[in-house]
Amino acid sequence: MNFSKSLAATLIAGTSFFGAVAVAEEINVYSYRQPELLKPLTDAFEAQTGIKTNVLFAKNGLVDRLSSEGQNSPADILLTVDVGRLDAMKKADIWQPIPTDLTSVLPSNFVDPDGAWVALSARARIFYVSRDRVDETAMTYEDLADPKWKGRVCTRSGQHSYTIGLVAAQIANYGEETTKTWLEGVRDNLARKPTGNDRAQVKAIFSGECDIAIGNTYYMGKMVTNEEEPEQKDWAASVRLIYPDAENSKTHVNITGAGLAKNAPNLENAKKFIAFLLSEQAQSIYAETNFEFPVVPGVASSDLVASWGELKADDLALVAIADKRDDASKLVDEVKFDEGPQN
Repeated sequence: MNFSKSLAATLIAGTSFFGAVAVAEEINVYSYRQPELLKPLTDAFEAQTGIKTNVLFAKNGLVDRLSSEGQNSPADILLTVDVGRLDAMKKADIWQPIPTDLTSVLPSNFVDPDGAWVALSARARIFYVSRDRVDETAMTYEDLADPKWKGRVCTRSGQHSYTIGLVAAQIANYGEETTKTWLEGVRDNLARKPTGNDRAQVKAIFSGECDIAIGNTYYMGKMVTNEEEPEQKDWAASVRLIYPDAENSKTHVNITGAGLAKNAPNLENAKKFIAFLLSEQAQSIYAETNFEFPVVPGVASSDLVASWGELKADDLALVAIADKRDDASKLVDEVKFDEGPQN
Protein backbone atom coordinates (compact mmCIF):
# COMPACT_ATOMS: atom_id res chain seq x y z
CA MET A 1 0.00 0.00 0.00
CA ASN A 2 1.89 3.02 -1.27
CA PHE A 3 1.44 6.15 0.85
CA SER A 4 1.54 8.39 -2.21
CA LYS A 5 -1.68 6.71 -3.36
CA SER A 6 -3.43 7.17 -0.01
CA LEU A 7 -5.82 10.11 0.18
CA ALA A 8 -5.39 12.61 3.03
CA ALA A 9 -2.34 10.70 4.26
CA THR A 10 1.14 11.82 5.12
CA LEU A 11 4.14 9.62 5.76
CA ILE A 12 6.08 11.22 8.59
CA ALA A 13 8.41 8.43 9.59
CA GLY A 14 9.65 5.04 8.52
CA THR A 15 9.42 3.35 5.15
CA SER A 16 7.30 4.49 2.21
CA PHE A 17 5.12 1.38 2.22
CA PHE A 18 2.82 -0.58 4.52
CA GLY A 19 3.39 -4.24 3.87
CA ALA A 20 4.99 -3.80 0.44
CA VAL A 21 8.54 -4.06 1.76
CA ALA A 22 9.55 -6.62 4.36
CA VAL A 23 11.11 -5.04 7.42
CA ALA A 24 12.37 -7.25 10.26
CA GLU A 25 11.21 -4.96 13.04
CA GLU A 26 8.45 -2.42 12.41
CA ILE A 27 5.05 -1.15 13.46
CA ASN A 28 2.33 0.51 11.41
CA VAL A 29 0.48 3.36 13.09
CA TYR A 30 -2.74 5.02 11.94
CA SER A 31 -2.71 8.46 13.50
CA TYR A 32 -5.11 11.37 13.89
CA ARG A 33 -2.28 13.05 15.77
CA GLN A 34 -0.64 15.96 13.93
CA PRO A 35 2.68 14.79 12.45
CA GLU A 36 4.86 17.43 14.08
CA LEU A 37 3.50 16.49 17.51
CA LEU A 38 4.09 12.77 17.05
CA LYS A 39 7.54 12.79 15.45
CA PRO A 40 9.60 13.44 18.62
CA LEU A 41 8.04 10.33 20.14
CA THR A 42 8.53 8.04 17.14
CA ASP A 43 12.11 9.26 16.76
CA ALA A 44 12.85 8.44 20.39
CA PHE A 45 11.16 5.03 20.12
CA GLU A 46 13.14 4.10 17.02
CA ALA A 47 16.40 5.23 18.61
CA GLN A 48 15.73 3.15 21.71
CA THR A 49 14.39 -0.03 20.11
CA GLY A 50 15.47 -0.06 16.47
CA ILE A 51 11.84 -0.73 15.52
CA LYS A 52 10.86 1.18 12.39
CA THR A 53 7.68 3.22 12.87
CA ASN A 54 5.51 3.74 9.80
CA VAL A 55 2.85 6.40 10.37
CA LEU A 56 -0.21 7.13 8.28
CA PHE A 57 -1.72 10.49 9.25
CA ALA A 58 -5.21 11.69 8.37
CA LYS A 59 -7.61 14.21 9.90
CA ASN A 60 -10.64 11.96 9.41
CA GLY A 61 -11.72 8.49 8.40
CA LEU A 62 -9.10 6.25 9.97
CA VAL A 63 -11.56 4.26 12.08
CA ASP A 64 -13.67 3.56 8.99
CA ARG A 65 -10.56 2.71 7.01
CA LEU A 66 -9.31 0.27 9.62
CA SER A 67 -12.75 -1.32 9.79
CA SER A 68 -13.09 -1.71 6.01
CA GLU A 69 -9.62 -3.24 5.70
CA GLY A 70 -10.61 -6.03 8.08
CA GLN A 71 -8.15 -8.90 8.42
CA ASN A 72 -5.99 -7.39 5.68
CA SER A 73 -5.34 -4.17 7.60
CA PRO A 74 -1.65 -3.36 8.05
CA ALA A 75 -2.43 -1.20 11.09
CA ASP A 76 -1.05 -2.18 14.47
CA ILE A 77 -2.11 0.87 16.47
CA LEU A 78 -4.60 3.72 16.22
CA LEU A 79 -3.50 7.00 17.80
CA THR A 80 -5.99 9.80 18.28
CA VAL A 81 -6.53 13.12 20.05
CA ASP A 82 -10.00 12.45 21.42
CA VAL A 83 -11.63 9.73 23.51
CA GLY A 84 -14.60 9.78 21.12
CA ARG A 85 -12.58 8.28 18.31
CA LEU A 86 -11.22 5.63 20.64
CA ASP A 87 -14.79 4.82 21.61
CA ALA A 88 -15.69 4.61 17.91
CA MET A 89 -12.86 2.12 17.45
CA LYS A 90 -14.27 0.07 20.30
CA LYS A 91 -17.83 0.15 18.95
CA ALA A 92 -16.59 -0.93 15.52
CA ASP A 93 -15.00 -4.02 17.10
CA ILE A 94 -11.61 -3.38 15.47
CA TRP A 95 -9.58 -3.57 18.68
CA GLN A 96 -7.99 -6.09 20.98
CA PRO A 97 -7.30 -5.69 24.70
CA ILE A 98 -4.20 -3.84 25.77
CA PRO A 99 -2.47 -5.98 28.43
CA THR A 100 -3.10 -4.79 31.96
CA ASP A 101 0.58 -5.01 32.81
CA LEU A 102 1.03 -2.03 30.45
CA THR A 103 -1.91 0.03 31.69
CA SER A 104 -1.58 -0.62 35.43
CA VAL A 105 0.63 2.48 35.78
CA LEU A 106 -2.38 4.72 35.10
CA PRO A 107 -5.37 5.89 37.15
CA SER A 108 -8.45 3.85 36.26
CA ASN A 109 -10.28 6.78 34.60
CA PHE A 110 -7.54 6.88 31.94
CA VAL A 111 -8.06 3.26 30.84
CA ASP A 112 -11.04 1.67 29.12
CA PRO A 113 -12.56 -0.91 31.49
CA ASP A 114 -12.30 -3.57 28.77
CA GLY A 115 -8.79 -2.57 27.72
CA ALA A 116 -9.93 -1.18 24.36
CA TRP A 117 -7.83 1.98 24.73
CA VAL A 118 -5.40 3.76 26.98
CA ALA A 119 -4.68 7.46 27.56
CA LEU A 120 -1.22 8.70 26.66
CA SER A 121 -1.41 12.39 27.59
CA ALA A 122 -4.04 14.87 28.76
CA ARG A 123 -5.10 18.36 27.73
CA ALA A 124 -7.34 20.71 29.68
CA ARG A 125 -10.18 22.70 28.10
CA ILE A 126 -9.57 26.11 29.61
CA PHE A 127 -10.31 29.81 29.14
CA TYR A 128 -8.06 32.30 27.41
CA VAL A 129 -8.97 35.75 28.75
CA SER A 130 -7.83 39.23 27.75
CA ARG A 131 -5.14 40.64 30.03
CA ASP A 132 -6.48 44.16 29.44
CA ARG A 133 -10.25 43.64 29.51
CA VAL A 134 -10.89 40.79 31.96
CA ASP A 135 -10.18 41.15 35.68
CA GLU A 136 -11.41 37.72 36.82
CA THR A 137 -8.80 35.22 38.00
CA ALA A 138 -11.23 32.38 38.72
CA MET A 139 -14.24 31.30 36.66
CA THR A 140 -16.49 28.33 36.01
CA TYR A 141 -17.83 26.90 32.77
CA GLU A 142 -21.25 28.03 33.99
CA ASP A 143 -19.97 31.64 33.98
CA LEU A 144 -19.79 31.58 30.19
CA ALA A 145 -23.59 31.77 30.15
CA ASP A 146 -23.69 34.85 32.42
CA PRO A 147 -25.19 37.84 30.53
CA LYS A 148 -22.17 39.95 31.58
CA TRP A 149 -20.23 38.15 28.84
CA LYS A 150 -22.74 38.91 26.09
CA GLY A 151 -20.89 39.59 22.84
CA ARG A 152 -17.54 38.80 24.46
CA VAL A 153 -17.04 35.02 23.96
CA CYS A 154 -15.29 33.23 21.08
CA THR A 155 -15.02 29.52 20.39
CA ARG A 156 -14.59 27.02 17.59
CA SER A 157 -17.45 24.98 16.12
CA GLY A 158 -19.82 23.30 18.51
CA GLN A 159 -19.45 20.10 16.47
CA HIS A 160 -15.68 19.98 16.79
CA SER A 161 -14.54 17.01 18.87
CA TYR A 162 -13.01 19.29 21.53
CA THR A 163 -16.32 21.12 22.05
CA ILE A 164 -18.35 17.92 21.95
CA GLY A 165 -16.11 16.48 24.66
CA LEU A 166 -16.75 19.48 26.92
CA VAL A 167 -20.52 19.41 26.31
CA ALA A 168 -20.58 15.65 26.91
CA ALA A 169 -18.77 16.15 30.22
CA GLN A 170 -21.33 18.78 31.23
CA ILE A 171 -24.15 16.35 30.43
CA ALA A 172 -22.46 13.56 32.38
CA ASN A 173 -21.96 15.84 35.38
CA TYR A 174 -25.15 17.92 35.41
CA GLY A 175 -27.75 16.33 33.12
CA GLU A 176 -29.06 17.18 29.68
CA GLU A 177 -31.60 19.88 30.59
CA THR A 178 -29.14 21.88 32.68
CA THR A 179 -26.54 21.57 29.94
CA LYS A 180 -29.03 22.70 27.28
CA THR A 181 -29.83 25.86 29.24
CA TRP A 182 -26.13 26.50 29.73
CA LEU A 183 -25.30 25.94 26.06
CA GLU A 184 -28.04 28.34 24.98
CA GLY A 185 -26.58 30.97 27.30
CA VAL A 186 -23.07 30.48 25.90
CA ARG A 187 -24.45 30.67 22.35
CA ASP A 188 -26.13 33.99 23.05
CA ASN A 189 -22.93 35.40 24.57
CA LEU A 190 -20.86 34.68 21.46
CA ALA A 191 -19.19 37.61 19.73
CA ARG A 192 -19.48 35.82 16.38
CA LYS A 193 -20.51 32.50 14.89
CA PRO A 194 -18.13 29.73 16.02
CA THR A 195 -15.23 29.56 13.58
CA GLY A 196 -11.53 28.78 13.36
CA ASN A 197 -9.27 26.67 15.54
CA ASP A 198 -8.14 27.29 19.12
CA ARG A 199 -5.30 29.58 18.10
CA ALA A 200 -7.72 31.66 16.02
CA GLN A 201 -9.72 32.36 19.17
CA VAL A 202 -6.63 33.82 20.85
CA LYS A 203 -5.98 35.92 17.76
CA ALA A 204 -9.56 37.22 18.04
CA ILE A 205 -8.88 38.34 21.62
CA PHE A 206 -5.66 40.01 20.49
CA SER A 207 -7.60 41.91 17.79
CA GLY A 208 -10.33 42.96 20.25
CA GLU A 209 -13.07 40.87 18.66
CA CYS A 210 -13.80 39.09 21.95
CA ASP A 211 -12.54 38.99 25.53
CA ILE A 212 -12.72 35.32 26.47
CA ALA A 213 -12.25 32.12 24.49
CA ILE A 214 -12.32 28.38 25.07
CA GLY A 215 -9.22 26.42 24.10
CA ASN A 216 -6.81 23.63 24.97
CA THR A 217 -3.88 24.37 27.24
CA TYR A 218 -1.10 23.13 25.00
CA TYR A 219 -1.84 25.67 22.26
CA MET A 220 -0.54 28.36 24.60
CA GLY A 221 2.81 26.60 24.74
CA LYS A 222 2.87 26.20 20.97
CA MET A 223 2.17 29.92 20.46
CA VAL A 224 4.63 31.17 23.09
CA THR A 225 7.45 29.14 21.51
CA ASN A 226 6.50 29.63 17.85
CA GLU A 227 9.60 30.92 16.06
CA GLU A 228 8.25 30.27 12.55
CA GLU A 229 5.17 32.46 13.08
CA PRO A 230 6.31 34.97 15.73
CA GLU A 231 3.05 36.92 15.48
CA GLN A 232 1.53 34.09 17.52
CA LYS A 233 3.73 35.16 20.42
CA ASP A 234 1.92 38.50 20.36
CA TRP A 235 -1.44 36.74 20.39
CA ALA A 236 -0.36 34.67 23.39
CA ALA A 237 0.97 37.70 25.24
CA SER A 238 -2.48 39.32 25.06
CA VAL A 239 -4.15 36.62 27.19
CA ARG A 240 -4.05 34.86 30.54
CA LEU A 241 -5.14 31.28 31.22
CA ILE A 242 -7.87 30.35 33.68
CA TYR A 243 -8.57 26.76 34.66
CA PRO A 244 -12.39 26.68 34.86
CA ASP A 245 -14.06 25.12 37.89
CA ALA A 246 -10.71 24.76 39.63
CA GLU A 247 -12.30 25.31 43.05
CA ASN A 248 -14.48 22.25 42.53
CA SER A 249 -11.71 20.22 40.84
CA LYS A 250 -13.87 20.00 37.71
CA THR A 251 -11.64 21.33 34.92
CA HIS A 252 -12.50 19.26 31.85
CA VAL A 253 -9.73 17.14 30.36
CA ASN A 254 -9.59 15.07 27.20
CA ILE A 255 -6.77 12.84 26.05
CA THR A 256 -4.52 11.62 23.34
CA GLY A 257 -4.80 7.85 23.39
CA ALA A 258 -4.07 4.58 21.67
CA GLY A 259 -5.87 1.38 20.77
CA LEU A 260 -4.44 -1.93 19.56
CA ALA A 261 -5.78 -2.98 16.17
CA LYS A 262 -7.72 -6.23 16.13
CA ASN A 263 -5.59 -7.78 13.38
CA ALA A 264 -2.26 -6.15 14.23
CA PRO A 265 0.43 -7.90 12.16
CA ASN A 266 3.21 -6.66 14.45
CA LEU A 267 1.48 -7.14 17.76
CA GLU A 268 4.48 -7.54 20.04
CA ASN A 269 6.15 -4.46 18.60
CA ALA A 270 2.89 -2.54 19.02
CA LYS A 271 2.81 -3.50 22.69
CA LYS A 272 6.39 -2.27 23.04
CA PHE A 273 5.36 1.05 21.48
CA ILE A 274 2.53 1.52 23.96
CA ALA A 275 4.85 0.59 26.82
CA PHE A 276 7.29 3.20 25.56
CA LEU A 277 4.59 5.88 25.28
CA LEU A 278 3.75 5.25 28.94
CA SER A 279 7.39 5.37 30.01
CA GLU A 280 8.88 8.29 31.92
CA GLN A 281 10.94 9.24 28.85
CA ALA A 282 7.94 9.51 26.52
CA GLN A 283 5.74 11.15 29.14
CA SER A 284 8.43 13.79 29.58
CA ILE A 285 8.47 14.35 25.81
CA TYR A 286 4.71 14.91 25.89
CA ALA A 287 5.28 17.41 28.69
CA GLU A 288 8.32 19.29 27.38
CA THR A 289 7.77 19.17 23.61
CA ASN A 290 3.98 19.17 23.27
CA PHE A 291 3.07 21.05 26.49
CA GLU A 292 0.57 18.37 27.46
CA PHE A 293 -0.09 16.86 30.87
CA PRO A 294 1.53 13.48 31.57
CA VAL A 295 -1.00 10.81 32.56
CA VAL A 296 1.49 8.65 34.46
CA PRO A 297 1.63 9.75 38.10
CA GLY A 298 4.95 11.20 39.19
CA VAL A 299 5.96 12.66 35.81
CA ALA A 300 6.12 16.45 36.04
CA SER A 301 4.59 18.97 33.67
CA SER A 302 6.95 21.34 31.88
CA ASP A 303 8.05 24.47 33.72
CA LEU A 304 6.05 26.59 31.27
CA VAL A 305 2.84 24.62 31.86
CA ALA A 306 3.44 24.66 35.62
CA SER A 307 3.69 28.47 35.48
CA TRP A 308 0.04 28.65 34.39
CA GLY A 309 -1.19 27.24 37.70
CA GLU A 310 -2.34 23.91 39.07
CA LEU A 311 -4.64 21.68 37.04
CA LYS A 312 -7.45 20.34 39.22
CA ALA A 313 -8.96 17.97 36.73
CA ASP A 314 -12.43 16.49 36.71
CA ASP A 315 -12.01 12.85 37.73
CA LEU A 316 -15.04 11.83 35.68
CA ALA A 317 -14.24 8.58 33.89
CA LEU A 318 -13.55 9.18 30.23
CA VAL A 319 -15.93 6.38 29.28
CA ALA A 320 -18.72 8.44 30.87
CA ILE A 321 -17.84 11.33 28.56
CA ALA A 322 -17.68 9.04 25.54
CA ASP A 323 -21.14 7.67 26.39
CA LYS A 324 -22.64 11.19 26.19
CA ARG A 325 -20.99 12.33 22.98
CA ASP A 326 -23.94 11.50 20.72
CA ASP A 327 -26.26 13.35 23.09
CA ALA A 328 -23.87 16.30 23.08
CA SER A 329 -23.78 16.43 19.29
CA LYS A 330 -27.57 16.38 19.07
CA LEU A 331 -27.82 19.12 21.69
CA VAL A 332 -25.38 21.36 19.81
CA ASP A 333 -27.56 21.06 16.71
CA GLU A 334 -30.79 21.44 18.68
CA VAL A 335 -29.79 24.83 20.13
CA LYS A 336 -28.31 25.88 16.77
CA PHE A 337 -25.04 26.68 18.50
CA ASP A 338 -23.05 27.15 15.31
CA GLU A 339 -25.50 29.77 14.06
CA GLY A 340 -24.38 32.09 16.83
CA PRO A 341 -26.50 34.33 19.09
CA GLN A 342 -30.28 33.93 18.78
CA ASN A 343 -31.19 37.13 20.60
